[in-house]
Amino acid sequence: MQSRRDFSASLIGSAVTFSLLETLWSRDLFADPAKPTIQKWVAELVEMANDLKGQKLTDLQFQAKMEDLYKRVNLAELCTLVKLDEIEKKKKIPERGAGSFGFDLSKVEGLTAEVTFGSQIFACRKGHSIVPHGHANMCTGFIVLKGKWRGRHYDRVETGKDHFIIKPTIDRAFAAGDLSTISDHKDNVHWFEATTDTAFIFNVHVIGYDKTLKGSSGRMYLDPAGEKVAGGLIKAPKMTSAECHKKYG
Repeated sequence: MQSRRDFSASLIGSAVTFSLLETLWSRDLFADPAKPTIQKWVAELVEMANDLKGQKLTDLQFQAKMEDLYKRVNLAELCTLVKLDEIEKKKKIPERGAGSFGFDLSKVEGLTAEVTFGSQIFACRKGHSIVPHGHANMCTGFIVLKGKWRGRHYDRVETGKDHFIIKPTIDRAFAAGDLSTISDHKDNVHWFEATTDTAFIFNVHVIGYDKTLKGSSGRMYLDPAGEKVAGGLIKAPKMTSAECHKKYG
């Protein structure tokens, strides 16, 4: 690897003094190619979320863009940005269920637009879960930071008084860098179970993106081990948070 002096000399040549190059470096004029790309990635995420909230994107379009964005992220830089190493060392992961650790992406250097989404990290111990639940009027994107999960998703086809009719859509292993998204119209019930000693997943969520959709964006707990009905569907009883965490946490 070239030293700064060698790189500067090869780039500029002997006509410019090294002291001037030091000034250029100190003022960050050569920084863009060398800077981590995560600031630009977060800026693109902010723009997408704002477009969704402003209804310039449908939820399905947002999901597609979110999946593409996650595929392009530098995972190591994202882990550094959210200080995953500190969370592992200093935060206590609960014995059951998931720990939730928030952070403020609005503090990322260079952002010029308002951050209109929430973000957090979920962490579980092996055999425990981000329990099965759905939302209304929320788009969410997940990417695994570390560890492995079994991820299951469902489409919420119908809402009854005491149950949901759901259709299984995803059931597979998720490792570091793997991703998924949800919206009211695609994969809108999810459930992640940790399959390694610890596992960490990054979450971005945009709430209230469609004024025509009714219902709370809070969690709607359900039991996906309900009665199987025609067409590969499941009649999933509604559950309280306590019931769901007792069975699946």
